[in-house]
Amino acid sequence: MLDQESLTYTNTHFVKSAAKLSQCPMDVLREVAFAGRSNAGKSSALNTLTGNKKLARTSKTPGRTQLINYFQVGEAPLCLVDLPGYGFAKVPVAKKNEWQKELGNYLEKRDVLVGLVLLMDIRHPLKEFDNSMLDWAREKQMPVHILLTKADKLKRGPAQNTMLQVKKAVKDLGDLVTVQTFSSHNGEGLKILHKRLNSWLLPQDSDAEAAPANAGDNTLNNTVDSNDD
Repeated sequence: MLDQESLTYTNTHFVKSAAKLSQCPMDVLREVAFAGRSNAGKSSALNTLTGNKKLARTSKTPGRTQLINYFQVGEAPLCLVDLPGYGFAKVPVAKKNEWQKELGNYLEKRDVLVGLVLLMDIRHPLKEFDNSMLDWAREKQMPVHILLTKADKLKRGPAQNTMLQVKKAVKDLGDLVTVQTFSSHNGEGLKILHKRLNSWLLPQDSDAEAAPANAGDNTLNNTVDSNDD
């Protein structure tokens, strides 16, 4: 069933939402989680990846994702997971603390988690939450792919410079972390993201050398109109 080299992410569909770890689906073989601050464009990135503008809800109000949302890729027991955004949600402190606790439980105890896509607005990378996630990845030896979103907001030169600065900042993590630029607006970097996800979700790809993460891939232009700026 999984004897394939790549997944068709346009065949992704919603499975369920979980308020806590115990509610996460039990029949998943492998999953990749998407995490980021509430204004990082996470929902738009998932919608662009899957070619479905309505898959993950986007909003003008950051922090609307309050549950752990599961999306299955095709018929295989492989999932993309949309984690609650962090940082800007206008909710009571007690609610934020509850989200943080459940996020911690998920990251620490979800055995089928094989990789983390960490989204950062390319104009504001490596904030406190981002660094906390990278510290956790170092401790758990969990591979992380940094997605520098909204690359279309910068010219190519500054975008490349930011990516190089982020790569330098995470250099001590070695092969555990990869970095790329990405735009939900024009599809920049989509093919690179496909390859990284395939390398995690498909076991026969795990020993293959992953494609280098760079900003030069504009071969796929899957455009989505996003409100989560």
